[in-house]
Amino acid sequence: MACFRPFIEHLVNMGLSPKTVRRHVDNLWSLGGEIIRDLHYDPSVRKRTAERLLRDAVHPDGGPLVHNGSEEGQRSFDATCRKLHRFLSQTQH
Repeated sequence: MACFRPFIEHLVNMGLSPKTVRRHVDNLWSLGGEIIRDLHYDPSVRKRTAERLLRDAVHPDGGPLVHNGSEEGQRSFDATCRKLHRFLSQTQH
């Protein structure tokens, strides 16, 4: 959650509606779940930092495929992941 906090604060500071921010937060929960799922399937990635796992999961075109998700849910999830990717790229040292 600590990795997501600056991004959530950024969304709030953008002036997005509470409903939109909530949708992005829900999608971040899904992203965390997908990262955890990957950790269970590939123990070798457990040595990576949380920030590295996050940066590896999101891309300019979206995020990982959400298990048991709808097409509409995947589009929303990908939109959040694209926005997160842009945010991480801008804040990269």
